[in-house]
Amino acid sequence: MSKTPKTRKVKPAVEIGPGDLLPRLKDQGYSAERVAQRRAWVESKSHSQLTHIGTHSIDTELLRGNIENPIGVAQVPLGVAGPVLVHGRYARGLFYVPMATTEGALIRSYERGMVALTRSGGVRVAVLEDENQIAPSFFFEDVAGARKFTEWVPKHLRGMKSAAATTTRHGALTAAKCYQIGRQVIVNLGFSTGDAQGMNMIAKAGDAVCRWMAAQHPGSRYLLFSGMCSEKRASGFVMLRGKGKRVTAGALIPHDVLRMYLHVTAEQLLRVWQSTVIGHLQAGALGYNAHYANGLAAIFIATGQDVANVTNSAVGITNFELHPDGVYVSATLPALSVATVGGGTNLPTQREALKMMDCHGTGKARKFAEIVAAAILGGEISMGAAIASGEFVAAHEQYGRNRPDK
Repeated sequence: MSKTPKTRKVKPAVEIGPGDLLPRLKDQGYSAERVAQRRAWVESKSHSQLTHIGTHSIDTELLRGNIENPIGVAQVPLGVAGPVLVHGRYARGLFYVPMATTEGALIRSYERGMVALTRSGGVRVAVLEDENQIAPSFFFEDVAGARKFTEWVPKHLRGMKSAAATTTRHGALTAAKCYQIGRQVIVNLGFSTGDAQGMNMIAKAGDAVCRWMAAQHPGSRYLLFSGMCSEKRASGFVMLRGKGKRVTAGALIPHDVLRMYLHVTAEQLLRVWQSTVIGHLQAGALGYNAHYANGLAAIFIATGQDVANVTNSAVGITNFELHPDGVYVSATLPALSVATVGGGTNLPTQREALKMMDCHGTGKARKFAEIVAAAILGGEISMGAAIASGEFVAAHEQYGRNRPDK
């Protein structure tokens, strides 16, 4: 009779005692007193002073639902770029765009491009699609069973929509498409989410839809996330299918504006675009852009967006085309994830930043998306011009070096 092998206990490299764990404060500790108590505990454990972290104007009770174990705030410098003249369906007029960053020269670069666009007559923008995605996986005994399921799904979209509607008043299931891989079927569920980014909303609704489908189609099992929807990941899927708002922005920049404000010719700007497209292809990049992530991250931080969504939002295509009157420039963002309600958008400083553009609250998300796309286009032409004119290094030397005082 074989003996059951004894499990060998592994001694941890560092012993963690009760005194090393964060104190569990009543009601999660969001009152000013509780936050100060937790911060003092961290100061004692880390032998540090958290004076600036603890100095802020925000009512700490407002942090509930946005963060756990709060000890204060991270204060990020906030600047403004603009004006940018936007001609959209939702955004019309001059806008000044708040951007929070610690990268010197960033805002100056975006401002230069935005002003050049404004002096060229403004930016035409359009929200082409508005749909968030979640893609659960279903599993079957064999390929034939999976195939029957892919035929069943389109016939039962009405029931799926009803199941989703039981969980939310603000979102709605709009589409379902099956992708079969062997005996696994990924079902991409598309949702409208109103003015919210909506991932939590559609996860709850998507789970209700999956439960309904599993009950109606015996023999199927599911996992809510397959990874195909590419939430907070760059992928070819978001390029083709989109995630959030698909937005495009374009403008014709005349020769005189190119020379006076960007210090380049149309041919020089096009040469930079062509050569860097080759570089993107050699790198195997998804799409093509100069630095969408720079502007998106700064705007996201300023306005309370989910900053990790920069990863999917920064996938897109910038295009430069010669024109008899100058150069036509455009930026297309197929997976822009922005919101004007929910999440961090209701925190005091973030709410103020959104209100600078009249983009806080219900009915403002598409307007915000159009402004963001116009601002991002400004950053693209400014960086391209800096490379073409040889001013890139000089600009960063002037604005982007935080030299210590001697």
